[in-house]
Amino acid sequence: MAIVDLFPTSLRLLGRPALVVGGGPVAARRAKALLDAGARVTLVAPVLSDAARELTDFLSWEARGYRGTDMDHAWFAVAASGNPAVDARVAADAEAQRVWCVNHSHADDSAAWTPAVATVEDVKVAVNAGGDPLRAVAIRNAIKSSLETGELPLGRFRRDLDKLDHRGSVALVGGGPGAADLITVRGRRLLAEADVVVADRLGPRGLLADLGGHVKVIEVGKTPGHHPVPQTEINAILVREAQKGNRVVRLKGGDPYVLGRGGEEAIACRENGVDVEVVPGVTSAVSVPAAAGIPVTHRGLAKAFTMVSGHEELDNVPAGSDHTVVLLMGVGTLNRSIPTLQAAGRGPDCPVAIIENGFAKNQRVTIGTLGTIVAQAQAGRVRNPAVVVVGDVVRVSPLAPAELATAHYGTRETFSALS
Repeated sequence: MAIVDLFPTSLRLLGRPALVVGGGPVAARRAKALLDAGARVTLVAPVLSDAARELTDFLSWEARGYRGTDMDHAWFAVAASGNPAVDARVAADAEAQRVWCVNHSHADDSAAWTPAVATVEDVKVAVNAGGDPLRAVAIRNAIKSSLETGELPLGRFRRDLDKLDHRGSVALVGGGPGAADLITVRGRRLLAEADVVVADRLGPRGLLADLGGHVKVIEVGKTPGHHPVPQTEINAILVREAQKGNRVVRLKGGDPYVLGRGGEEAIACRENGVDVEVVPGVTSAVSVPAAAGIPVTHRGLAKAFTMVSGHEELDNVPAGSDHTVVLLMGVGTLNRSIPTLQAAGRGPDCPVAIIENGFAKNQRVTIGTLGTIVAQAQAGRVRNPAVVVVGDVVRVSPLAPAELATAHYGTRETFSALS
């Protein structure tokens, strides 16, 4: 049988009788699939495998060999006895009575083939691969993975089906530091299913280009000191679009609950009866320093770190360069924050790194000390988005100049051995 002979279709077997001949593992798998489809299954076999025996509470088991009369009322049949002669007889009886039958002993002569099936939510994908079941399974697995990760779209286009739930919802999705492949699998899938995306200027912006033409994108991006769409209006947009029956994704950079005002958005949704879920993201406070080879904690250097917005006061941050300080969006306030940190027991020699556009093609790292970093930032025209890291952990970065990497820790080779 050639693949061109196939006419792909889906059978709705709810309440309809199906016959399975055989009691081994293959027959058990086919019987379970038919039960899952709602068929009334009769299993004919003198002996059952353990897998088949587990199904006996859900089907009718005839503990004997196959008889021609077993086919009389079947709508669909499976010949999986393991005996080619028996399976050929089952297939011949099915053919005579115009019943579609899968013959597992002889695929080329089988009137029907069983595809490799994947189910993701309410999408069912069936794959035939020219009679090569292992190839079909490999392709099925790839398709399933792509559906689950959002590389293939799961979004619905027909909104008029009676079975659809027209209630809208909101997902607060943390997109990570900006690279498209650092968003979570769940976040990517929800984005692929979205009707409306409310987007920040940070995060995985490249994924917006992959959205279908039907997806409405609402830009609400903020820059330091410039909030064209106030937070109250963002909350109202989320509620309003969800109440229209849309699946709304609030795509943020980093994590929604780490200086992202996601908590306010979640509360606004709940207060207005809108279903909301939060999808964590990789926060830039940890990931962006990592992009420059800087761990926020490191054995022998720092056991804890404090993350603050660059707009906040630093008077209460623990003193000492062995406590890492991470400033988000802190470039504009360096003139104020650096003297405060220096006065809190760190001194002018404490290492500082500024990572601009973490994980982007134009990522840039500037490394200095509390005594030099302001002048370096001004000379280099450093701009947000950027993360500032203050503390001895900066010495670990492979980009750190030799005088920082060796200070207090011997040679660069000796320092590296501490990691």
